[in-house]
Amino acid sequence: MPPRTLIRDATVVLPGEDARASVLLEGGRIAAIDAPPHTRADEVVDAAGLHLLPGVIDDQVHFRDPGLTHKEDLRTGSMACAAGGVTSFLEMPNTVPQTVTVDALAGKLALAARRCVVNYGFYMGATTDNVAELQRAAHTPGVATPGIKIFIGSSTGNMLVDDQERLEEIFAETTLPITAHCEDESTVRANRARLQGERPLTVRDHSRIRDHHAAVTATLRAIDLAVRHRHRFHVLHVSTAEEVGILAAHHDLITAEACPHHLFLDASDYGRLGTLAQMNPSLKTAEDRAALWRGLRDGAIQNIATDHAPHTLDEKAAPYPASPSGVPAVEVVLPLMLDRVNRGACTLQDLARWMSDRPARIWDIVGKGRIAEGFDADLVLVDMSFAREVRNEEQITKCGWSPWHGTTLQGWPVRTWVGGRTVFAHGAGTAHGSGRHHGTGTPHPATPRGTSTTFIETEPTGRQITFDHALGGYWVT
Repeated sequence: MPPRTLIRDATVVLPGEDARASVLLEGGRIAAIDAPPHTRADEVVDAAGLHLLPGVIDDQVHFRDPGLTHKEDLRTGSMACAAGGVTSFLEMPNTVPQTVTVDALAGKLALAARRCVVNYGFYMGATTDNVAELQRAAHTPGVATPGIKIFIGSSTGNMLVDDQERLEEIFAETTLPITAHCEDESTVRANRARLQGERPLTVRDHSRIRDHHAAVTATLRAIDLAVRHRHRFHVLHVSTAEEVGILAAHHDLITAEACPHHLFLDASDYGRLGTLAQMNPSLKTAEDRAALWRGLRDGAIQNIATDHAPHTLDEKAAPYPASPSGVPAVEVVLPLMLDRVNRGACTLQDLARWMSDRPARIWDIVGKGRIAEGFDADLVLVDMSFAREVRNEEQITKCGWSPWHGTTLQGWPVRTWVGGRTVFAHGAGTAHGSGRHHGTGTPHPATPRGTSTTFIETEPTGRQITFDHALGGYWVT
């Protein structure tokens, strides 16, 4: 069992309000939110001057395990999550082998139980001929999944499903929520052929090949399928202003997300970052970037996810178009957003909604996403005054780099709990305990704020996420 922990005098980001309070963690859950000062605990964390948020739920990561673990694996990816305040992740199916059968899903869950520091879930991948497996996944005990992932447009891997008849079948004959990578494949191929015929391609052409039309066409197609078949659908990594306008008209079955690379970068960054700024969907314009922020604030876009997609620096250094698409982000997404809070662009309440509560509601995650009594003790303590530079050599992700290398951000996680157990600590206030430490991997007390000592859990302390799709998703809850 994790230690009985009292987080004392934090500013707690509760649903709808921020309040100075002491939070008691017991048995892996939040036992009390306004615990009295004399409360007995195995460990007491002095959190005065710090803010306590619900742990981030990242509903889109690629941890490359199994099959591509030279880039990342479940252990290193989940450790990077812990350092970034991400307490739960949902991972995509384009691994080797692909997660397109219930047996493959069960195998990945078993692997995660042996490797993950934070909580985990895995999507089932759709192919042109696995509807029976997608149906089976909805009813197999012990192998819960957040939903079905379709690549309506090719990205990393070979899981393209763009045949209309097959797409109709998936939307009509399955019950799990569906999400998709939306870029129209015929548009992408036509753009590539046209540009290749003119001159040698450069990375700047990536946004011309995977252009606005490719994204908008595929998103409209997917929404049409969802509406006609009355099937819950989530649009991944929205990248254009046009999509924001489309999404604003849907308040029933459709949800959507934005990613940090589309929120903080645009096509002008190719000159500075080269292929490190190459991702799918591609970067668009500064105007599109501004529209994504408006979409978050106005509710057309519900949540933020990273699409953490690590590749080695050697792979990214290949000349375009041999360079792969994707960027790592799980350990910087929360600092990026905390920095925006410090700049007055949004609030901590916004972050708790966009990064914790709403992902839990979209994917029917039980017991997570907010600070409330009885909820799982998945929490992150942040220091809003702490400024630090993002540096490649300090990244925990196995790929060892960040597109935000050299950027100074103000506001960082200093301690992360998963199921009431500390999995990351960096100058997280003064902690002291009774000397009774429970469970494998319990850390030594955290060091006082201002020191550089860091603890990151290495033992597999994460748990399989519980999904209850009878809850009905975001628009119902």
